[in-house]
Amino acid sequence: MFNLLKTAVLMAAITALFVAIGAVLGGQQGMMVALLIALGMNFFSYWFSDQLVLKMYNAREVDESTAPQFYRMVRELAQRAQLPMPRVYIIDEHAPNAFATGRNPSNAAVAATTGIMRVLTDRELRGVMAHELAHVKHRDILISTISATMAGAISMLANMAMFFGGRDSEGRPANPIAGLLVMLLAPLAASLIQMAISRAREFEADRGGAEISGDPQALASALDKIHRHARGIPLDATERHPETAQMMIVNPLSGGGLSGLFSTHPSTEERVERLLAMARGAAMR
Repeated sequence: MFNLLKTAVLMAAITALFVAIGAVLGGQQGMMVALLIALGMNFFSYWFSDQLVLKMYNAREVDESTAPQFYRMVRELAQRAQLPMPRVYIIDEHAPNAFATGRNPSNAAVAATTGIMRVLTDRELRGVMAHELAHVKHRDILISTISATMAGAISMLANMAMFFGGRDSEGRPANPIAGLLVMLLAPLAASLIQMAISRAREFEADRGGAEISGDPQALASALDKIHRHARGIPLDATERHPETAQMMIVNPLSGGGLSGLFSTHPSTEERVERLLAMARGAAMR
């Protein structure tokens, strides 16, 4: 419940920031332009993001005849989660990772790399796919798409603010210092909010995935394995398209940066500890 409330507050904050930058550009007119840009970008992302990302990763769709064990695993978990059967994809990559995409549960897809299927046990892989189905159930794909789009639009508008902001009678910027501050600080604030939303949704997907699979310890073990293996094996398509890193169960681009504030994912250690706490709680009941 805490992560759901946190997400709602953060989404409201990034929306308010977006509208505020629009207002800086031109009052009510700027706000309307900002909202129209956001709506247009969100509409495109909402309808086509799944097709784009699967093509980026050269994912191949599988069924019960081409990948029977994996397909049946996803089907069983989808039934446990009371979700429609998603499309199932495999990505020929050595790096162990997985993601979910699609605009809603009826049009969802889950994908896993051949690397993750090789590294994890069946029990651990089951925990990972349950995590991805939790993203589908919570509509996290849509939430992350909207937050990423808003953050990108804020950056664009902030850069425009220096050139199209208010002007005095001689055509000079009315308040160049304010415009410079907007240009520098607004994208930073938007990125921080976007990253915080992403981290909150990962915690919630861990919790939801543990509930769907009924095995929080397996997901904890899987996260630890993926984290250790992913450090030495880059996910090629993610390096070419870093904007997709937040979709992965473990961020393949994270390298222990200076601050967790700029990370799309919580620390693996904290995620593992929360899951093990869930397992201990379940064992005591």
